[in-house]
Amino acid sequence: MSKALTSFALVAVLTALLMALSLAVARHGYPYGAIGAKRLDDIADAGIFIPLAAVYFFSALLMMILPIRAAGIVLTNAADAIFWTVIVLFATIIGCLAARWAFGQAGALTALLNWRFLFVAAVVACHLFMNELRRNILLRSLFFVIFAAATLACLFWSFAV
Repeated sequence: MSKALTSFALVAVLTALLMALSLAVARHGYPYGAIGAKRLDDIADAGIFIPLAAVYFFSALLMMILPIRAAGIVLTNAADAIFWTVIVLFATIIGCLAARWAFGQAGALTALLNWRFLFVAAVVACHLFMNELRRNILLRSLFFVIFAAATLACLFWSFAV
C-alpha cells in the first residue's frame, strides 16, 4: 500500500510540474505550451477507467477459479500491471488538475466529481483485498459471480447518467 501511495504521489507531482511548465509557457504566448497542456489533458480522461476495470475484473475472475500457480501468473502478469496503470493514470489526472488549480483555474477541481472515478476505487480496493478473497472458498465463490457481473457491466452496459 505504501508503494502505491508513494508512486501515486510521485507521478502526481511530476505531472503537476509538467502541466505547470506547459501552462507557464502558454501564458507567455508560446504555442508549444498549449500543445503540451493538451497532450497531458488527453491522457487525463476518466472514461479510460471503464475498459481498464473490465480487464482487471476479468483477470480477478480468473484468479478466483484458477489453481494457485496459474492464479499467480495472472496476478503478476495482468492484474498487477493493470493496477499500476490505474494508479499512474489517476495520478496523472490529479497532477493535471492540481496544476490547473494552481494557475487560477478554480473550476478544474470539479472534474474530480466525475462518477467514473469510482472504477479507480473499485480496482484499487479489489487489488488490496485479493489475498483475503482467495483464502476463503465462500468469498471466492461470491466474488467470482461479482467479478463476472462487473466485467460484463463494464463491457456492455452504457452507464448513461
